[in-house]
Order: sequence, then C-alpha cells, then structure tokens
Amino acid sequence: MLRRLSTLLCAIAVAGLLTAPHAGAFAPWFANSVGAATQVLAVTGAGGSDAKLDVWQRTPAGWKPVDGGVGIAAKVGAKGLSPNHFEGSMMTPTGVYSLDFAFGTRPDPGSGLKYVQVGSNHWWDGDVASPTYNTMQVCDRQNCRFATSGTGTENLNIPQYAHAVVMGVNKERIPGKGSAFFLHSSTGDATAGCVAIDDATLVTIMRWLRPGAVIAIAE
Repeated sequence: MLRRLSTLLCAIAVAGLLTAPHAGAFAPWFANSVGAATQVLAVTGAGGSDAKLDVWQRTPAGWKPVDGGVGIAAKVGAKGLSPNHFEGSMMTPTGVYSLDFAFGTRPDPGSGLKYVQVGSNHWWDGDVASPTYNTMQVCDRQNCRFATSGTGTENLNIPQYAHAVVMGVNKERIPGKGSAFFLHSSTGDATAGCVAIDDATLVTIMRWLRPGAVIAIAE
C-alpha cells in the first residue's frame, strides 16, 4: 500500500498532486486547534510505534484531504505518543506544532520551506546545559561549544535525515523538555520521538509545504 502511494505521489506533478483537494469538505479533528493555518499534516496513532499521516488543505469551502495524501503509513516514537515529552523519552509529543524549515543530507528537492543541506559538521544540540539547546549548530566536533556525546545531541549526517522538516517542539528551549523533533525519512523502524514516512512521499509533501504549515499529532 505504501509503495503504491509513494509511486502515485512521485508520478504526478506537484502542480496537480497536493494542490487539488479531495472532494467533500468537513471539519477534521484538528480544525479548532490550528489557528489560521491552511496546510496541516495530521498524524494519528495506530498503536505502538505505528501511525498514519493525512495531508489537509483549507479551502474556501472548508478543510479537505489532499488527493494522494490520505492514510500515509508513518512511524513514531518507540514508546508511542504522549503529551508529556522530555529528553530521551522515546515518545512522540502530541499537540500542534509549526513546521519551521527543512534540511537533509541530499540537495534541496524543491522544498517550499527554507532548506539547509547538512553534512558531518551539522548538529542538533541536545545538551541540556548548552545555551544553544534544541537548535541546529554547525561546528567541527572538537570545537563545538556543547557536548556532542553522552547527551541528546545528534549529528545530522545520517540516512534518516536524507530529508527532514523541523517540528517546532519545545521552541522555548526549556532544558530537558525535548529536542530534535523532525518529520523525516523512514527506515521502517520506530523513532526516538520523531515522525517518519517514506522518503519519496516526504519529498512530495516538502514541495507542497509553505510557511505557516503545521503538524497536528493525536493519539
């Protein structure tokens, strides 16, 4: 099913797919919690580390699911979903979060959000004692001003981050309340708290996304 969806998503030009809403507008579960957002990625748990992602667009007639973007198989945290996220919890936080910018080890595929191509010197600071906690940083390992091992810090040059979109979780950067939450490429395994989907599908969604889009996550 996922392979068929991925083929469909890649085969149809972005001008057609993820711009033409599915017929039949109605009020989805997140309608009263996303403010003025017009693009929503809605993630709902399916038990354990399994979930599904639906792509929604607000139209003059109301909210409509986007053709080809319904029921996309996703992986979430190894310990499922929870509103009580914290560093190392292995849980994906429920709630509504901004989609701030995109990045990846591969070149920009035409993302509608700002895109940063990352390499071996790109990190996501998960050191709770660091003043740059829960932000992307660029430095040689030996010169980084935060701990790069034994913490939640991640080097971003890994296969799971072929493509990724930053979720605005813990934007206040409260120490210990979690860092490095992304929508990223899936390996088929549970995540440490991110949401992961097939890479080809993710690329198509990234091309459709625009500033102001949000991700809504519920059990």
